[in-house]
Amino acid sequence: MSVPGGVQGQVLALSRSMRNLGHEVDVVAPCDEPTVVDEIVALGRTHEWWANGSLAPISISPKMWGRLRGIFSHNSYDIVHLHEPFTPFVGVATMALSDAPVAGTFHRSGASAIYKAYARSLGVLSGRLELRFAVSEEARSTAYAVTGRDSLVVGNGVDLTRFSSVAPWRKDAFTVMFIGRHEPRKGLEILLEAFRYLDLTHEIELWVAGDGPESLKLRAKYKKDPRIKWLGRVSEAEAAARMRASDVVVAPSLFGESFGVVLLEAMACKSVVVASNIDGYRELVRHRVDGILVPPGDPTALASVIYEVIHSKDMAATLTENALAKAETYSIDGLAKRYLDSFTEQLNG
Repeated sequence: MSVPGGVQGQVLALSRSMRNLGHEVDVVAPCDEPTVVDEIVALGRTHEWWANGSLAPISISPKMWGRLRGIFSHNSYDIVHLHEPFTPFVGVATMALSDAPVAGTFHRSGASAIYKAYARSLGVLSGRLELRFAVSEEARSTAYAVTGRDSLVVGNGVDLTRFSSVAPWRKDAFTVMFIGRHEPRKGLEILLEAFRYLDLTHEIELWVAGDGPESLKLRAKYKKDPRIKWLGRVSEAEAAARMRASDVVVAPSLFGESFGVVLLEAMACKSVVVASNIDGYRELVRHRVDGILVPPGDPTALASVIYEVIHSKDMAATLTENALAKAETYSIDGLAKRYLDSFTEQLNG
């Protein structure tokens, strides 16, 4: 939970919403840094492993099993909700140790041969998932490919109040923002290349938030472009304020996205969403209705769209109004209630 990400953000937002509805919620997860957040029960440190084109922080410590056993023995949970249930090895340990009913939400897009073999090797253990959810049709099809069982598509959620209540960050020019991991799958270099095609005389800045394995290489390669502002990892509050101020939020991912929570957050901030035309993003973004989709890996097409947004204020206004309306249908409170209704039905059944 010390590494920012879409799944981590969903877990925290859901837990807060469920608490506001009167429920007791513990977030139990690996955490590499000491946390002062009461809602997180830390399971220990992680190691980074390449998976699905991304560096995934996972816990492989044998001590984690003992910590989980202690947590389950000292807490009487009505239900245990796993996010990415087949992620090594917290999900496996939870399915093995929990006495309470176990629900699982699948976020992953794309089933590699290794992932399929690993998931299928769990055999009877995966049958502990009494409720199965997916954040998108893409995630649903991936889960079906590895388990042979269907999932209920519930989507992701956005905390609308968090974004509507924050004051926009101060800016001095038309602003484009990227927020995410600096790794090949996220396509940051495609956006950086696109800036080379944009008119140098126009007042424009690119805010690059986040970090990752490509950070040093990319900062060195594009260090001569003064329009690029490297922010590093930012807090939730700063991310929201900067997104509120941004004219365009770009998600240039190349593959492996099942939904795109950052797109939903940008919609809630009334920023123009520009995203790669890949399966997971197409489920959320309607091209030229509430965002713009561009061919993945094409910096010239991306530059052209950014240029179009700069010079078409009417189009931008229409896109952001439609996007806000879309975001309002994905409220985190609505998502929390959908989960809770399913949990209640399962417990009463």
